[in-house]
Amino acid sequence: MTHTLFNSLQSLPLPDGKTAQFYSLSALEEAGLGKVSRLPVSIRIVLESVLRNYDDKKVTETHVRQLAGWQPNAVRTHEIPFVVARIVLQDFTGVPLLVDLAAMRSAAERLGKDPKRIEPLVPVDLVVDHSVQVDYYGDKNALARNMEMEFVRNKERYQFIKWGMQAFDTFKVVPPGIGIVHQVNLEYLARGVHQKNGLVYPDTLVGTDSHTTMINSIGVVGWGVGGIEAEAGMLGQPVYFLTPDVVGVNLTGRLREGVTATDLVLAVTEMLRKAKVVGKFVEFFGEGTASLSLPDRATIANMAPEYGATMGFFPVDDATLQYFRYTGRMNEEIDAFEAYFKAQGLFGMPNKGEIDYSQELQLDLNSIIPSLAGPKRPQDRIAIGNLKSTFTELFSKPMADNGYGKLAEDLTRPYATRDATYPNNVVCVTSPMNQDETTLPPGSERNVAELVNNRPTQNPVKINGKVDHPMELHHGDVLIAAITSCTNTSNPTVLIAAGLLAKKAVEKGLSVKRHIKTSLAPGSRVVTEYLTAAGLLPYLEQLGFSLAGYGCTTCIGNSGPLPEIVEECVVKEDLVCSAVLSGNRNFEARIHANIRANFLASPPLVVAYAIAGTVLKDLDTEPLGVGKDNQPVWLHDIWPSSAEIASLMEFATQADTFRQLYSDFTKDIPLWNNITSVTGKLYNWPDSTYIAEPPFFQDFSLQPALNNQSGGIMGARALAIFGDSVTTDHISPAGAIKETSPAGQYLLTHDVTQTDFNSYGSRRGNHHVMMRGTFANVRIKNLMVPGSEGGVTLFRDNHTTDGEQMPIYDAAMRYIAQNVPTVVFAGKEYGTGSSRDWAAKGTQLLGVKAVIAESYERIHRSNLVGMGVLPLQFMGNHNASSLGIKGDEQFDIVGIDTIHPQQEVTLVIHYKDGSQHRIPLLCRIDTAIEVDYYRHSGILPYVLRQLLVS
Repeated sequence: MTHTLFNSLQSLPLPDGKTAQFYSLSALEEAGLGKVSRLPVSIRIVLESVLRNYDDKKVTETHVRQLAGWQPNAVRTHEIPFVVARIVLQDFTGVPLLVDLAAMRSAAERLGKDPKRIEPLVPVDLVVDHSVQVDYYGDKNALARNMEMEFVRNKERYQFIKWGMQAFDTFKVVPPGIGIVHQVNLEYLARGVHQKNGLVYPDTLVGTDSHTTMINSIGVVGWGVGGIEAEAGMLGQPVYFLTPDVVGVNLTGRLREGVTATDLVLAVTEMLRKAKVVGKFVEFFGEGTASLSLPDRATIANMAPEYGATMGFFPVDDATLQYFRYTGRMNEEIDAFEAYFKAQGLFGMPNKGEIDYSQELQLDLNSIIPSLAGPKRPQDRIAIGNLKSTFTELFSKPMADNGYGKLAEDLTRPYATRDATYPNNVVCVTSPMNQDETTLPPGSERNVAELVNNRPTQNPVKINGKVDHPMELHHGDVLIAAITSCTNTSNPTVLIAAGLLAKKAVEKGLSVKRHIKTSLAPGSRVVTEYLTAAGLLPYLEQLGFSLAGYGCTTCIGNSGPLPEIVEECVVKEDLVCSAVLSGNRNFEARIHANIRANFLASPPLVVAYAIAGTVLKDLDTEPLGVGKDNQPVWLHDIWPSSAEIASLMEFATQADTFRQLYSDFTKDIPLWNNITSVTGKLYNWPDSTYIAEPPFFQDFSLQPALNNQSGGIMGARALAIFGDSVTTDHISPAGAIKETSPAGQYLLTHDVTQTDFNSYGSRRGNHHVMMRGTFANVRIKNLMVPGSEGGVTLFRDNHTTDGEQMPIYDAAMRYIAQNVPTVVFAGKEYGTGSSRDWAAKGTQLLGVKAVIAESYERIHRSNLVGMGVLPLQFMGNHNASSLGIKGDEQFDIVGIDTIHPQQEVTLVIHYKDGSQHRIPLLCRIDTAIEVDYYRHSGILPYVLRQLLVS
């Protein structure tokens, strides 16, 4: 439905001779609303959406005027209703979203309403990319076998997704085995502009993965939100956010020879974290930015969550159009894309002085040096020459100071495994499975236990007529080396560099020790096409980097198990071993529960460190290894030059390859085609440990029992007290489910064997598993239990003043049974990391009424509000430590009878000795619409009531 507010609806001549319409931003400047042409490009694209979606209800003239008059350094109180063009999901977050939609339909049916009222109003694409796990590796059949296990493990989930495909009209699915959501989005789903009913408008979106920001590289405004917020957007609710600050980053100079886009993004992440850009838009400009290829821009945009920004945005220019051409978009849509952005004055890379930013930063590309980041956070950049010394320092540093608390003399001590199962430098894979078998025969099934038992086995071999001695492991040994993640596998330059380095290494006679778990998991099938065409894939395979899957694997904890004998030794000796991966996240216990030092690196450095076998080798001053001529081989001997990489780039820019691979998603995926499901507009909720109807809409009423906490939250107990940088991985863990955990015990009581546990991520559709997994990460540290790791707490009531230690889940259930509210305390950057709605859902289901932290990461704060949990923030120099909070106190939160955005409330602390202390807290319900969400006990009940009452 069009309008003519400010005479902004104008004609747009298209190159094919046709004429369309568009909402002109220059019309707003002509109408005197502000100097729109000097606004940051990202703000102007949001402004276009606000203008186009004006309806004088959800989007008013005031909203248009406020954003058109954006000032670089104004107080941020204005709320933007942002209506996006589409939504993208990945399956770990998309499946629980689909579960909620199905539950909302069931609630509508129970209320006698038409379930079809629950229907996405914008196009939704779900890419199934998070479910593949690296069980098999170092084998040409690894891809087929990993997919086989994936489909057996996830059959119930995939049946549910197929129900959703037929139940909802605007819900489309990209099946497993195609690629990572962000690379598929970049290479295929994004169209630049949309054309509907004669109206042309820019592509915008939100996605249920924090790295949705990768799409910012092609001038698309979009970012990651929790599934909770995405559902509301799907059902017609604008995405609301406060008018942001915009930080302009002026890139100057050129990258030096031998420096990769990964090195650049690690430097950007370090710089912008220090600049405190959390919750802000970051927009790159300048001559250095213009010199970057589109994939290099995508690498930087992808890691916006790691530097804390809402977006890492790049304006549209000729490099954007070139990328669209070689990825197979049609000429007419590229022409419309170019015509639209030029008509809006949005085309071209801005130079210094042309845009008014809240803050300007500068980075000289010539200053970037080869680096890694880790061992626990992506912003902790380490120059390659300092890795050995940094690890050595952290090794003997106290755990309280973020070290590992080990004795320095243990660093060089060898630890022997019990036998010679994995002799060094010998590939000895044998498999009981048929080498020609690539998929299950049609109609047949296996259980996971059978598949696990049929994994390739590494048997003792004889060397020079003798059985090799037991293998030695050391602290610092690399046990996982993974070319993985959307961040780098979308970038042909670093993948070709990895292939060239592998080629030179093999030709020099270098190899990778068999016990190192090596894998190649690209973001799309295009990657293996160009690596094969360039003749590089065989060399990667010779070093163990065989294709393991097309999906998000090691970076999200789907690294699979280590060889049993290796893991046994690591656990027994408490070794601090390493993973090196081309990913974006390296938080504790994320990559693998028993690998404690995780380093992010470019794909060629991943290969290099796999060859080196340890992070205790300084690759600047020590050789990688000894070649076949018994001469030392140095990293610079095999590092590819820019010219060598450029000579092979033609293989990665073939439009026909992209068109062919994206023309049909199902013809090469028979396992997906064989999945059958129920039909109909309502889901029948069969008994399942994967999919269960959530409790959020049970006994649902059209009249809300307003979540106004009349009288405040009184007599609350602390469920946990956390320090700084607690991530959503800590709150709602990914990766493996331990048998001894509450979630593991639940599955065992439901006759699920340990080999069939699968991962937390794959079971996000079952609230019974997920609420037991909340705060259950093996590395989380609850300060109420000093020296502890894992999800434990001290339960206290009037009879157990000293506290009874137990799992957090068990304590939460006791408090709920006694009708005692609970709160969680935390330090700075609470909720850093992935956009996990279950981090908030689980918090709510455990009975937590409020979280009190020093600061929040953007998405998690929003998700807490979206689930009706009160996010509160310490003011001044207050924190849990300065207030002497130990967990044996009781707490009242008063002043929340009538909530308004960012008001002050009062925390009353009742200490064990009978004394009291009152302090002010900032309520982080930031906008007026969030007040409504909170009063309805969350965003989903609010939206459901709107849909059913209208």
